[in-house]
Amino acid sequence: MPANPLSAPSTAPVATSATRAAFLNVKAAAEYLGLSPHTLYVWRHRRQGPPSFRMGPRGRVMYRREALDAWIREQEQADSRSNTALNPVSATPRQRLSRTANA
Repeated sequence: MPANPLSAPSTAPVATSATRAAFLNVKAAAEYLGLSPHTLYVWRHRRQGPPSFRMGPRGRVMYRREALDAWIREQEQADSRSNTALNPVSATPRQRLSRTANA
């Protein structure tokens, strides 16, 4: 008796909830970052902001959740309020050159 084709395992990739959660469209990425979708579109146009790519036959703009998290960490490290090494108040004072030494 031939095997039932409906019960055969599919070779097509199955989109699990983990897979779907790994990729976010513009609206979901904007919500995740607390921004408007328009901001992400402008940043993408200016080649700023988190990395994105086009996916699928319609070329939808997508973001990897791990890339968004990495981008957030980069923003925290670039901000002197989050990174004490960049805080100008905690930097050692530099000695000024006297005006008479340059004249």
